[in-house]
Amino acid sequence: MLSLTHIDAYDYALPPELIAQEPPRERDGGRLMVLDRQTRTIAHRQIRDLPEFLRPRDCLVLNNSRVVPAKLQGVRTKTGGKWEGLFLGLTPDRDWKLIGQTRGRLELGETVTVRSSPDSTKTLVLKLLDRGTEGVWIWRPESSVDAWTLLDQFGSVPLPPYICRTEFRPEDRERYQTTFAQEPGSVAAPTAGLHFTPELLERCRERGVDRAEVTLHVGLGTFRPVNVTDIREHVMHPEWCLLSASTTAKLRQVRDTSGRIVAVGTTALRTLETAVAANGWSGWEGESRLFITPPYEFLAVDVLLTNFHLPKSTLLMLVSAFAGYELTQSAYATAVAERYRFFSYGDAMLIV
Repeated sequence: MLSLTHIDAYDYALPPELIAQEPPRERDGGRLMVLDRQTRTIAHRQIRDLPEFLRPRDCLVLNNSRVVPAKLQGVRTKTGGKWEGLFLGLTPDRDWKLIGQTRGRLELGETVTVRSSPDSTKTLVLKLLDRGTEGVWIWRPESSVDAWTLLDQFGSVPLPPYICRTEFRPEDRERYQTTFAQEPGSVAAPTAGLHFTPELLERCRERGVDRAEVTLHVGLGTFRPVNVTDIREHVMHPEWCLLSASTTAKLRQVRDTSGRIVAVGTTALRTLETAVAANGWSGWEGESRLFITPPYEFLAVDVLLTNFHLPKSTLLMLVSAFAGYELTQSAYATAVAERYRFFSYGDAMLIV
């Protein structure tokens, strides 16, 4: 058996046709695999059955980050060569943090011209200020308009590369977004939250399940591949997150009344675990580099709802730590055999 620090311990064979290319017709219409860590059993249900597995006094913790149209396309003003960029966030000076690709080497001070569409006359000029670290470069827009308005005008939703589309569809702006998204900043959706409709949340409330929100802006830390053999050498890219004082007070009360904290997605879990490890149950704001692998002692989360993740990904390692490595391996093998749908637009797993 491979060591759990070896990257190949988190590999599995996935038939390409099981990668979901479209969202389900209804948000809560997908399948739900239920893993019980105590009995080590696996059950097959539907997303809309979720309230049956929750208890009065439990609390759903949702990541309210909003996906922004972070994908940018343009040309180098100097050479006319094609350029693509992905917006990752803002510096304290409100400059833009981007990763990008183009032919040749960009020079400091060089500009790129971005258009909202190939035939549009509207343009946005970005000037390269600094090459930064970890492949993230700093750019300054030659505009006084705020970043979110500019991205709405000139950007598009950055669907994951495994969704094989020849073109972006307008409906993706709605479906690749949770119904409770509020705070702009993510470049990828917190996908476990995509399953929730207002009606499903209301059914949870009627069962006596509370609701709380945290924020983690999904960036490179969540989806950057692990390119080392020994996973202990992998360094997570920072992602900004917030556990507010009011949410912390609510979650302390959940714990005091023997309720369970149910993280909706790995980003909600990482926010909670980062904050509690850094500052106890007192609220916290900052950048998370938390990389969860087996074994790991969880401080804040009792139940996890999550989608099925890519082989060799940090997210699969996190799930392996939460559910247990062997149970996770069994669950993924079962999901493939039972033809579950994988990744962002796919089905979900509830680990109790």
